[in-house]
Amino acid sequence: MQKRLILLKIVFLVCFVSIIFRLGLIMFVEHEAYFSKAKLQQVKKQEIIPKRGNIYDRTGRELAVSLEKESLFIDPASVKSDETISVLKHYIKVDTDHIINQAEKNKRFLWLERKVDHSVVEKIKALKIDGVGFVTEGARFYPKGFLASHILGFVNVDEHGMEGLERYYDRYLKAEKSSKSVLTDARGKKLSDGDLRDVKGNNIFVTIDEGLQYIVEKYLDEAIKKWHASSGTVIMMDPFTGEILALANRPTYDPNSLKSIKDIGIIRNRAITDLYEPGSTFKIVTATAALEEGIVKPSTTFDCSQGYIEVGGKRVKDAHKQGVLTFEEVIQKSSNVGTIKIAMMLGKEKLYHYIKKFEFGEKTGIDLPGEISGYVRPTQKWSGTSIGAIPIGQEVAVTAIQILRAYSTIANGGYLVKPFVVSEIHSPEGNILYKAVIHRERVVSEKTARIMREVLKKVTEDGGTATAAKLDGNNVAGKTGTAQKYNPKTGRYSKDSYVSSFVGFIPADNPRIAMIVVIHDPKGIHYGGVVAAPVFKAISDEALAYLNVPRDDAKEKGLVVTFNNEISRNVTMARK
Repeated sequence: MQKRLILLKIVFLVCFVSIIFRLGLIMFVEHEAYFSKAKLQQVKKQEIIPKRGNIYDRTGRELAVSLEKESLFIDPASVKSDETISVLKHYIKVDTDHIINQAEKNKRFLWLERKVDHSVVEKIKALKIDGVGFVTEGARFYPKGFLASHILGFVNVDEHGMEGLERYYDRYLKAEKSSKSVLTDARGKKLSDGDLRDVKGNNIFVTIDEGLQYIVEKYLDEAIKKWHASSGTVIMMDPFTGEILALANRPTYDPNSLKSIKDIGIIRNRAITDLYEPGSTFKIVTATAALEEGIVKPSTTFDCSQGYIEVGGKRVKDAHKQGVLTFEEVIQKSSNVGTIKIAMMLGKEKLYHYIKKFEFGEKTGIDLPGEISGYVRPTQKWSGTSIGAIPIGQEVAVTAIQILRAYSTIANGGYLVKPFVVSEIHSPEGNILYKAVIHRERVVSEKTARIMREVLKKVTEDGGTATAAKLDGNNVAGKTGTAQKYNPKTGRYSKDSYVSSFVGFIPADNPRIAMIVVIHDPKGIHYGGVVAAPVFKAISDEALAYLNVPRDDAKEKGLVVTFNNEISRNVTMARK
């Protein structure tokens, strides 16, 4: 017994020493190897869903935000029967042949549908189908639906910007993919979420005012419906800074429902991509050039009594015989004859010089994708009739934003401004990464701009072509345009297809907003003073009230005036 007890003690001692020795090896020699193995088992890398930055209007209201949605995938190789596919067909579109084809190739992953509605996700999850799973992804959402869709644009299923600001500023808005460390037990069960930080893109603040945008879209919709027009555009801009306050096109779309778009053309931002002959709104170039060159005075007279003028063998008519008109009346009554006579006094070289001074035929540089430059032929390519066509807005192709910028030059005292939409870009932490700079270049004198403002005011007064644009309490300066569309099939101007427009600024003597209204193919009446001018008036009435802009006669009537905030401050700074 004694020997057995000694032997047992020796065995226990040897085992104990072995254990101690092994523990020593693990603790001091093999520590790093086991620590790394444990870390691999307990610490997992989990991808953080990147979120695009938000887009806000000038007052901080959300226009585009990022949410999370789940995307549905399937393991084709694990689908054991057609029953699985049949069940899924009740909830989503399923390409059976494609799934079978991928299964035969032993593929283990296939997207069924990206970013599925939450209600559908819950129903499919409840079925607990083998081989079917979900991945959480970022999803773009536009809280205001149709509002400002041509400005905001949209993203594709992989969150890449495709149109509008989403495309132009994609590099700022998108967030780079990242991952975080997650603690798990030996069975892979999550013990800790690790770093809870989000991965976000930068936030963009735009010059658009949601309230003004709503007003613009409301009255543009009414005009399109009333005149059964094919399309239309309205742009509202701060004439002193170039800030776009509102921009709308019709037809339009909801960026939340891209699958419902049948005609891809409706996503086009017509304000900067569509060319048209401006008609009489282009007369501002000839008039401004003649004043700047000292060729005419407001009282200079022109005999327009014949009602037409011969240019290069072609007869150009006025809508009505006007008699003898002063320079002011030529513009007020939109006389083609008078405008052409002014252009002939000016000469084609100087006329072309001022067309280029206003930068027609060049992009404005607005920060939206797809802008085109328009078209203005150099004088070497003018025909014998060009000196009679170009001054009245024919044989030139412009965009709505180019015409609006030209009138803003008169509104602000002679400076050509660069239109822009994004005012600031902030990092997720709130640091300012980008701040827009106002670009202004003097192209005409203050004196000429002041005279032209007075001339354009008369257009909306009695005897002018745009009395329908006149407001109660505030003077309006502007110009109508009624242009026949050129038909490339016949090689002639159409007799039933027109562009009706009005462009101007208010209040005329202290402008707060400049705006252009362009209506394409109105049915029935087509004159800009009848079709477009009333839209300008309706929008202006409500916009001035929204901005708390005082009446011109406020002091005389003893009215108390309060100014709206940021826009008035920006105008004051721009004037300085």
